[in-house]
Amino acid sequence: MDLILAWFRRQLADPQIVALALIVLLLVLSVWLFGQMLAPLLVSLVIAYLLDAMAGRLRACGVRHSIATSVVFVMFLAILWACFFWLLPLLIRQMGQLFHQIPFMVIEVQQALLQLPSKYPAMISEQQIREVFAGFNTELIRLSQRLLDFSIASLMTLITILIYLVLVPILVFFLLKDKVLLINWVTGFLPRDRRLTHEVWVEVDRQIGNYVQGKLIEILIVSFVTWVVFRYLNLQYATLLATLTGVSVLVPYVGATVVTLPVALVAYFQFGMAPSFYYVMLAYAIIQFLDGNLLVPVLFSEAVNLHPVAIIAAILLFGGLWGFWGVFFAIPLATVIQAILRAWPREEYPKNDDALVAR
Repeated sequence: MDLILAWFRRQLADPQIVALALIVLLLVLSVWLFGQMLAPLLVSLVIAYLLDAMAGRLRACGVRHSIATSVVFVMFLAILWACFFWLLPLLIRQMGQLFHQIPFMVIEVQQALLQLPSKYPAMISEQQIREVFAGFNTELIRLSQRLLDFSIASLMTLITILIYLVLVPILVFFLLKDKVLLINWVTGFLPRDRRLTHEVWVEVDRQIGNYVQGKLIEILIVSFVTWVVFRYLNLQYATLLATLTGVSVLVPYVGATVVTLPVALVAYFQFGMAPSFYYVMLAYAIIQFLDGNLLVPVLFSEAVNLHPVAIIAAILLFGGLWGFWGVFFAIPLATVIQAILRAWPREEYPKNDDALVAR
């Protein structure tokens, strides 16, 4: 206990550490207590952060700040409205058609599995399969009820979407336009001696900037390639499945595994066990392999360097705390923690070479 108290006294004696700890604590409490109310602002900050990197490249080419901001913002509006009026209705329509066919898919899979007991009677029985599908059907009914509840509350959802469509572009524009003014205003509340905080921010800015840009490019490439391949193979719901495959890269190791199920179900329901089914699954496996072993190393060669165990732990921790958004921002949040730990002052202990050799 004395060692712990002594460590706290040493840390609290350093104003740099105290300032950094207070800033982190204030940010965590703000997100924890007011995250839902500040959601449009947080979304706008992420988008503005991404767009500012694009505007920075234009400014580096000699384009004035106002022109670079306007070009990037108009591009953002064009993409936003294209997604809202073209991509989103298409995804909703395909999702509705898929949910309508899911009960028929389940019945067909059940019939196929019921043939296994006759082939492998020592491994599985018909009763076991029926019990599994009884539980699955119960969960399917619950999911349908949730979808019904969601459709009943669709008016509030529509109002929320409209608020986002109005507020987010306005916030993004002013965050881009008055970036320097806003940063100076915020830093005016920070202590003058903030070397440690600045060091952490530089590391976080570099890592998260690389991560956000890299992930956006990865999502676009994976989605487009998957869409082209699925369309070539005449797979139904190609746009929906390609979008799910692209978004799945946000959750490493887990996303690709989860999306495999709807891809396999759609392919099996459409083609059965014909060669086309195996072509779809093989193509999906190749896309995932190339993404993990070629695309990711190229895009993230200098970006986030986290151990797989740390990534999975971050997904579990932040997903448990904040649900979908916790999973969505798990890696950036883990990167912030990593930057703080790297910058945190450490005490140097004399090395005992004999002890190391003995071990």
